[in-house]
Amino acid sequence: MRDLAPGDRVGNDGDGCDGCDGVVLVDAVPSGHKLAVRAVAAGSPVHKSGHAIGRATRDLAVGAHVHVHNLGNLDDLDHHEPAADPAPSRTATDASWSDVTFSGYHRTDGRVGTRNHLLVLPTVNCSATVARAVADQARSHLPAGIDGVWALGHQSGCGIPDVGDQIDRLRATLRGYATHPNTGGVLVIGLGCEVNQLDGLADGLPAERLRTLEIQQHGGTAATVAAGVAAVAELAAVAAGDRRAPAALSELVVGLQCGGSDGFSAISANPALGAAADLLVDAGGTVLLSETPELIGAIAELAARSADPTVAAALRDLAGWWTAHAAAHGTTLDANPSPGNLAGGITTIVEKSIGAAAKGGTRPVAAVVPYAVRPTARGLVIMDSPGYDPVSATGQIAGGAQVVCFTTGRGSCFGSVPAPALKLSTTSDLARRLPDDIDVDCGPVLTGDATTAEIGERILHAIVAVASGRPTCSERLGYGLDEFVPWTDGITL
Repeated sequence: MRDLAPGDRVGNDGDGCDGCDGVVLVDAVPSGHKLAVRAVAAGSPVHKSGHAIGRATRDLAVGAHVHVHNLGNLDDLDHHEPAADPAPSRTATDASWSDVTFSGYHRTDGRVGTRNHLLVLPTVNCSATVARAVADQARSHLPAGIDGVWALGHQSGCGIPDVGDQIDRLRATLRGYATHPNTGGVLVIGLGCEVNQLDGLADGLPAERLRTLEIQQHGGTAATVAAGVAAVAELAAVAAGDRRAPAALSELVVGLQCGGSDGFSAISANPALGAAADLLVDAGGTVLLSETPELIGAIAELAARSADPTVAAALRDLAGWWTAHAAAHGTTLDANPSPGNLAGGITTIVEKSIGAAAKGGTRPVAAVVPYAVRPTARGLVIMDSPGYDPVSATGQIAGGAQVVCFTTGRGSCFGSVPAPALKLSTTSDLARRLPDDIDVDCGPVLTGDATTAEIGERILHAIVAVASGRPTCSERLGYGLDEFVPWTDGITL
């Protein structure tokens, strides 16, 4: 919790130093970093939280600072030594959660929205400027009852093959946003000659909730902007009639994200979010755990608690794909921890994976779904995605997440539309330093002022309040446009 100097004594019986009077430091150890509580020979595994997180690259003395200078990655990330004592399945601490409701917008497809946004979606980068101009001009004329109008520009839609993963992911993402329960109406704007054509992008939407325009068919930029502003006004007139009504927590889909993680992420915010995830799953809701490269060191544990063998096999297939994908680009998944992660005390990808997986709680993995695909199963669902937060969250929202929960240790600045994002800090110090960005302070877990379960319930209370309309910090700050980043891995032609 604080910087330590050589000669400082920390710990005692019960603090990892069995039968001793504490550990005397031989190195300076920054806050959030690791120190050896027993001697470890070079080449031997180093354990944290019951997991082997890496191998010592040199002999470690008791009290040594353990980090990149003396700890290396394991050779086999997918088959590393499992936890000695896997986390027990948590039991609900408040049986009344199953009776709790939130106030949301009930859509014709049976889903329930937590916001009532209007979206202007360009099919291609070439129509993004027109889409933004439409949203900017329409925003000042919105009637009451509309949360906002947003143009979600992107850098794709053409110069890519017309079949394959690239176009499929882009179309799935745009379709997921167009038909999202938080979307009260959508205007899709195309150029006309792009690879990503308008056809089918909003299939299933009621006609009164959808408008489409093509720049090449509407007289160019100025004429299309004028037509677009009129179209948004028509959509707003419809969506303004929407009203909130009670809905069961089983109707919630929550995306779980972490960014700017530090050494405390695996101790406070992520396990607390996992406790909230367990409560929501027990109430019949769904949570989406993603960022596959950051789960790579926890695949064995997640597979072990999968609902059936096909789910476990799908998880292992994802691990194999990402390992090969990284190798094809001349790198490894060990390269995932960022400079901020390293500065915050995380050393290896397995160590990072332990914390990342904790966000998902302890319930069985019900299903594995591709990026931006809406799950049919309820419960804990793994959605494949890169570890890059905006790309991952974009996929979760396209898959139907009405709320995103984002833990951070270093202080990531993030927000999203149409799904609001709750920011959770790993430490109270971060919550004090970034008061306008943090919605829930998970630091009391570290100081002993609250339990993981108590902060988990605090998080779920916040989710319910936000789902019912309470603005998040990121909403008040205007985040969400630049954080729309569809996964576009592939070739540019």
